[in-house]
Amino acid sequence: MDDEKDWYSPEAATFGDRLAGAREAAGMTQTQLARRLGVKKATIAAWENDLSEPRANRLSMMAGMINVSIMWLLTGEGEGMDAPVEDGEANIELADAVAELRAIRGEMRASAERAARLEKKLRLMSEQGT
Repeated sequence: MDDEKDWYSPEAATFGDRLAGAREAAGMTQTQLARRLGVKKATIAAWENDLSEPRANRLSMMAGMINVSIMWLLTGEGEGMDAPVEDGEANIELADAVAELRAIRGEMRASAERAARLEKKLRLMSEQGT
């Protein structure tokens, strides 16, 4: 990823990664952004952890508050933030840790989906048995 514009691309970062980076660059905490948007801090945390996504009206407000385009938040393309300055080996270790976290997040999502399917199956079996 030699091209700085690719750092926040869909291949390198998620919506939540871009939101967290832009919020921090704007000098805001999750609590401050939540208060300005009229949502709970947990909502901001869920967005940054890619557990949910904002509605269009909140997305538009948020993009203006953190000084990036809506398209950049969604796709990593358009007006947004520059890539962070590389700091050698520390960034490689950080990148490895982030990649591992993404893998864990994917595994957790898959497990949650499997658990939901199993729960639905058990509920149907229970309803049929009564």
